[in-house]
Amino acid sequence: MDSVEKLSIIIPVYYNEGNLFPLYEDLKEKVLTKLSCAYEIVMVNDGSRDRSYQEMKELAEKDENIVLVNLSRNFGEHRATLAGLSFCTGTAAVRKAADLQEPSEMILEMYEQYKAGKKVVLAVRSDREEGFSQKLFSNMYCRMMRKFALSNMPEGGFDTFLIDRQVIDLLVSTGEKNAPVTEQILWSGFDFAKVFYVRRKRTIGKSGWTLSKKIKLAIDSLLSFSYFPVRCMSTVGGLAALAALIWAIIIFVQYCIGYIDVEGYTTLSILVLLSFGVIMLSMGILGEYLWRMFDEIRKKPPYVVDEVIRRKDREK
Repeated sequence: MDSVEKLSIIIPVYYNEGNLFPLYEDLKEKVLTKLSCAYEIVMVNDGSRDRSYQEMKELAEKDENIVLVNLSRNFGEHRATLAGLSFCTGTAAVRKAADLQEPSEMILEMYEQYKAGKKVVLAVRSDREEGFSQKLFSNMYCRMMRKFALSNMPEGGFDTFLIDRQVIDLLVSTGEKNAPVTEQILWSGFDFAKVFYVRRKRTIGKSGWTLSKKIKLAIDSLLSFSYFPVRCMSTVGGLAALAALIWAIIIFVQYCIGYIDVEGYTTLSILVLLSFGVIMLSMGILGEYLWRMFDEIRKKPPYVVDEVIRRKDREK
């Protein structure tokens, strides 16, 4: 692989009005002027209700290589990334966060690994300049994924990646709604290279990465790539049934030797509550799987595009 014909930089945008111009200037200084190939920047507005889309339009007027994709509402970062991959025209594509917490120059490192022959390059976090809770959740999530779902998940985790056209087409054709794009890349099985970086503390704006979104990511990742929840449910059910059987034998023996004159209300209550808890746990986990199956068979698109602005095509 001698050179890349075009590199697409995919940027999901969600309430980032204060970051977009500094981000573009940072990319221009550290990446765009140093690339030895053509480029395009695909910015995807993921339902932002601030001035993000207006800022994106102003940037598109400055650089004809900027492509804008405006989604009809907020679909989530992973679906916004998938939308960007669907509309990009590059031979390879790199995902870039809009919050300036990733050093832009690492794109050049990833590009060099790609030129060396790697179809997938992952930007792995070696450390984070963030609070304890952020680090704790990230570490727990990575350990959980490595143990129960994807053993090739890098320690430290990753959000940014570079993939070639073969992998782009695979992700777009799969079109999974609930499985995160990052995990789909690992699932695809392509050999990958790693570039390490320190995730910076956010200085402009406030993150929209809420606790509920983090929990949803963990649930989606486990249910999409692991049988662990079902196996866990089966194990809990089996242990509960075994415990109930042992307890029933103990009660029967005690009754036979005259130790129990009247069956106790407490024993009956414990058994009923234990059985009810196991049943509800089982139904809840099965419900999560069934909802995802139902969501897939409805064939709804993973996102809805309101508008696409591609200035180069317009000027031809």
